Amino acid sequence: LQPTPVILLKEGTDSSQGIPQLVSNINACQVIAEAVRTTLGPRGMDKLMVDARGKATISNDGATILKLLDVVHPAAKTLVDIARSQDAEVGDGTTSVTLLAAEFLRQLKPFVEESLHPQTIIRAFRTATNLAVSKIKEIAVSVKKDDKQEQRQLLEKCAATALNSKLIAGQKEFFSKMVVDAVMSLDELLSLKMIGIKKVQGGALEDSQLVSGVAFKKTFSYAGFEMQPKRYENPKIALLNVELELKAEKDNAEVRVKSVEEYQAIVDAEWNILYDKLEKIYQSGAKVVLSKLPIGDVATQYFADRDLFCAGRVQEEDLKRTMMACGGSIQTSVGALTEDVLGLCEVFEEVQVGGERYNFFKGCPKAKTCTIILRGGAEQFTEETERSLHDAIMIVRRAIKVSWSRRDISCVSPKSFGVFLNPLWSLRVQNGKVNPEEISRVFLTTVGKEKSSQHIRRPSSPPFYSPVHPLWLAQGNASFRRRISSMTTTITKD
Repeated sequence: LQPTPVILLKEGTDSSQGIPQLVSNINACQVIAEAVRTTLGPRGMDKLMVDARGKATISNDGATILKLLDVVHPAAKTLVDIARSQDAEVGDGTTSVTLLAAEFLRQLKPFVEESLHPQTIIRAFRTATNLAVSKIKEIAVSVKKDDKQEQRQLLEKCAATALNSKLIAGQKEFFSKMVVDAVMSLDELLSLKMIGIKKVQGGALEDSQLVSGVAFKKTFSYAGFEMQPKRYENPKIALLNVELELKAEKDNAEVRVKSVEEYQAIVDAEWNILYDKLEKIYQSGAKVVLSKLPIGDVATQYFADRDLFCAGRVQEEDLKRTMMACGGSIQTSVGALTEDVLGLCEVFEEVQVGGERYNFFKGCPKAKTCTIILRGGAEQFTEETERSLHDAIMIVRRAIKVSWSRRDISCVSPKSFGVFLNPLWSLRVQNGKVNPEEISRVFLTTVGKEKSSQHIRRPSSPPFYSPVHPLWLAQGNASFRRRISSMTTTITKD
């Protein structure tokens, strides 16, 4: 008797395993890497992508490009997830981490085809990782956090490095200072939610500004808004989630009346309810009223007659950031507007920025916050500028966190790429259409003249084309390890 087959998978499930499937996974990852390969480095190119709805996106950010790709291969999705994790944790280096993973897979593909056991390859990578980490720690640069000027210079260099390959590389000095000022203005928590980025089309990039406080675009307003004051000093702020507007009845609502007097009583009751809400807000002492829901024309004129400023339909993100910065809490009712639930700031004003009006809250006592107002031309350009600043902010934020958690702040010198990340440097050179041998010759000549006290030796082969094979390291090749440790010739960039 033949044994009854046991079915574990759902009917129609496609399953494959073995060396052919591993090679297929590696090839799929190579395709993903090719999609972002030409975006790496200062000479990398941007990608123009159009989605199914016709929206165009211009970017050279690896995470953005991979996010817009409709990847269906499960192994290739792993690379996309790696880029997303890198973007969420560090903010920059998404393209580099994708290409590194793909390059490692390409290097081990011949060993997989030769039926080398995967555990051997894993042990090899762990050994190579330990050597790389030890080398990176050896060449790390430490700066005392007590020296504020030196620390600021380091942070500006970190921000400029993140912006060097972006669309705004020409203005990296301007934006690197702005990014450092923005991150340094936060408290010890360094919450990204406390840095707002607003985009205003028109003007030049240099017209962008950093506002020390909360800023958001003026919302839709009714007649009577122009009579309201546009500047207050030390105002109390009421944050509401209340609708201050007379609206028509909701769907399927029915009110039966038998006389005109009954109908008039219903109308009077609605008006009395609205005026009662407005009076309670006025009696609370608030000078600025912000609401997530609409504030109608009656309420707008009511507040204008009493020198109050109001803004309805405020975005939830802006309302929450105002609450965290100015204090208070968002109220769903006006029945308990006490001092404890009202916010406070030093200065509130409405300012013209380009063709838009913006509300500024400065001198927020509860939490330090800031807002970057970006200027630029096309919408795609300002969106890419926002993504670039986000990467720079994440890098500076990470560097400051390290400086607060440790005695010294350490950063990895770019020369580590010349030793361990040779495939990336090779790609950077290819994108720039430069001869690698020429760069190596010029570098050795220049560094030899300027830094004669530093021991610099030419390796047996150019550093661009000497990838570290982890299998050699795992097999304990002593001569190869000595060669790695003696490779002091590196490629640096300021």
